[in-house]
Amino acid sequence: MDIVTQTPLNPGDSPLVREALSSVVSRETSATPTAAQTPDGGDGTWPRPSKTRVIAVANQKGGVGKTTTSVNIAAALSMHGQRVLVVDLDPQGNASTALATEHRGDVPDVYQVLVDDLPMADIVKQVPDMPNLYCAPATIDLAGAEIELVSLVAREARLRRALAAYDAIDLDYIVIDCPPSLGLLTVNALVAADEVMIPIQCEYYALEGLGQLLRNVDLIRAHLNPTLKLSTIVLTMYDGRTRLASQVADEVRSHFGDTVLNTVIPRSVRLSEAPSYGQSVMTYDPGSSGAMAYMDAAREIAHRAPVV
Repeated sequence: MDIVTQTPLNPGDSPLVREALSSVVSRETSATPTAAQTPDGGDGTWPRPSKTRVIAVANQKGGVGKTTTSVNIAAALSMHGQRVLVVDLDPQGNASTALATEHRGDVPDVYQVLVDDLPMADIVKQVPDMPNLYCAPATIDLAGAEIELVSLVAREARLRRALAAYDAIDLDYIVIDCPPSLGLLTVNALVAADEVMIPIQCEYYALEGLGQLLRNVDLIRAHLNPTLKLSTIVLTMYDGRTRLASQVADEVRSHFGDTVLNTVIPRSVRLSEAPSYGQSVMTYDPGSSGAMAYMDAAREIAHRAPVV
């Protein structure tokens, strides 16, 4: 198979360096991916759910791929006929950055929706060049929401109320990117959502703290949102060269069974590069291993839904 070389090779590089660079590129992008590998998969528009699916992407451990998963799953779904809203609930605003949505200065954001009762419709923006994808941005102001929400009435249900008032009749998915904590922002996401998606990194500490998250999900189901369910676990940052990654994956699958997607998300340079260009990896490099993995993961999610 021919290889598309996207990393320029310096004529002065040693043969060893040139071979290593070529190896990295060949793992990332192939010139002629098979039909099963291509981002569109050759299967056109995916089935639409019978009602809007509200999915909170949560894990209190940082650096496990929550934002990367939220953005790329949303982008993949939108590219197959689904109308998707990404709600950035992380004060860092990384999902907003990746979706090229302004979130600095005095831009109306999720903070004003939660604290000041600003209508959600006033902050939602269409993502450039992605006609089916929308973003509700987060600014650094959201960092203060944890404290300010404490004194408000029905503080745990502020986001649910805002989404209920938002005209989401044409939306197929609402994906909520949670912060790396189990504070009030994440609680708001879990109360507003129907489903929880948990990205789990394929490394040693992956399962540490997961028990606390699951206990919180159970508490919210018991007291605030009886319809909430753990619907999806995504294995991220998978390195097939290590025995540890496969051991973690096997352990997660043995505990959670069919809740775990068949698709695993590999480590990929392109996944890290894409946000710096204000893009998801789906548009930045659709032939990369990361883009094809997220496309397959999104396909699994779409076909698991009850359809119209």
